[in-house]
Amino acid sequence: MLSALIWIPILGAIWLGVWPQEISRERARWASLAIASALFVWSLVLAVQFDAAAPGLQFQENIAWIPPLGLNYVLGVDGLSMPLVVLNGLLTGIAVYATPPSVKRYRFYFSLLLLLNASVIGAFLTQNLMLFFIFYELELLPMYLLIAIWGGKRRVYAATKFLIYTAFSGILLLLGFLGTAWLSHSESFDLAAIDSSAVPHSLQVALLIILVIGFGIKIPIVPFHTWLPDAHVEASTPISVLLAGVLLKLGTYGLLRFGLQLLPDVWADLAPWLAWIGAFSVIYGAVIAITQNDMKKMVAYSSVAHMGYIILAAAAARPLSLLGATFQMVSHGLISAMLFLVVGVIYAKTGTRDLRILGGLFNPERGLPLIGSLMVLAAMASAGIPGMSGFIAEFVVFRGSYPVFTVPTLIAMVGTALTSVYFLILLDRAFFGRLPSDDSVQLPRVQWSDRIPAIVLALIIVALGLEPNWLARRIEPTTTALTPRPQIVAIAPVSPPASLELTAIALNPPLK
Repeated sequence: MLSALIWIPILGAIWLGVWPQEISRERARWASLAIASALFVWSLVLAVQFDAAAPGLQFQENIAWIPPLGLNYVLGVDGLSMPLVVLNGLLTGIAVYATPPSVKRYRFYFSLLLLLNASVIGAFLTQNLMLFFIFYELELLPMYLLIAIWGGKRRVYAATKFLIYTAFSGILLLLGFLGTAWLSHSESFDLAAIDSSAVPHSLQVALLIILVIGFGIKIPIVPFHTWLPDAHVEASTPISVLLAGVLLKLGTYGLLRFGLQLLPDVWADLAPWLAWIGAFSVIYGAVIAITQNDMKKMVAYSSVAHMGYIILAAAAARPLSLLGATFQMVSHGLISAMLFLVVGVIYAKTGTRDLRILGGLFNPERGLPLIGSLMVLAAMASAGIPGMSGFIAEFVVFRGSYPVFTVPTLIAMVGTALTSVYFLILLDRAFFGRLPSDDSVQLPRVQWSDRIPAIVLALIIVALGLEPNWLARRIEPTTTALTPRPQIVAIAPVSPPASLELTAIALNPPLK
């Protein structure tokens, strides 16, 4: 069942890339969209069949591949990976749909999109360390080419920088995986077969540091973040959607799956450092975003800030904070994708993303009023306004992290206010004021095909904000089981289940 999510896009990519007969641009686009839609529907089918009460892996597949090397084809999905699998299917379909009809070398382009989808899904599903590394590295090639070929003026520089940073990340992960398996005397790289408790404490700490840095480059945490703004600015809109919405989650997912789950005994040793790094990333990303004039670069630094919330929640390693971290992964994926889609439409219709040039786009006759409304909604969701998924995610992160790391959590809370600041700057400069009085200034009409992807994401963001238990009840058993024992701090009186807390938050949001 799970293999279909990996091999169908791979076969589709091969078909598009090597089929000897000529395929028209429109047929290639619709074929890619059909494959992406089928994968998304199949992921929804799996999500419906998924037992929300079970914390362990489901729909498992286990095939001995190269036993002497400990490399097995082991797949499984749980509450940590299931939401990300669905998110990847949704955003891949949106990326294909949002691709301009005039895209050059279209067969190669759509093949790379499908290959990227397969590699990311494989990384989320695999339960073997070496197989995860293979999928993690496989993702590099299509993303590098998608930026280097279809990006902006400095696309080669941005793509090369992305490649170097992520390749170094992969080297660290390989070193950490090999060291953990060998020192554990495991005959296999299967996650379930590795018991790190026998490894000396000091070596466990060293291995965890290696994995944290490796995944931290991908997240990215400060100071390893510099590749992200360049990659976003030069990438086309569909690629930015996938980069922010899905690829960054490989870092946070890996941090929980292969950092916390693999080396839980020493997580508390690094947790305070992670908490402060997360809080610093939140403030740093927000402050730098305030100074930007390029709308896309502002949203890119916003991603740096919002990934800091996940790091903070992961550091606390409580059931509620880990629930918040996973919810934030999904919420940020949806919101950031919507932001980049709207910015992409503005750039396509105005020819610029410079806030010093833009203005008056809310003009109902000659501007982009509906696009402006969608930008307002996305900005409100990113700033954590009640009634949207961003508020639920951030509130649960803060609620779960505060008892463990009080000061870093309070500092991170300031980031929500700073988020409002830079998005208010964006909205004020780009959408308010007046268009030039010359009546000849008439922006091209925005077709409904340009609006539909952002509208779909907006509806999901609001739906999860009003009814978060649709997602939370599938996450909670897994994140609770993932919590290290003993926990970093003792948890005093038993609190109600997180799912009940989320219901109360959605129905009666506290004052922000």
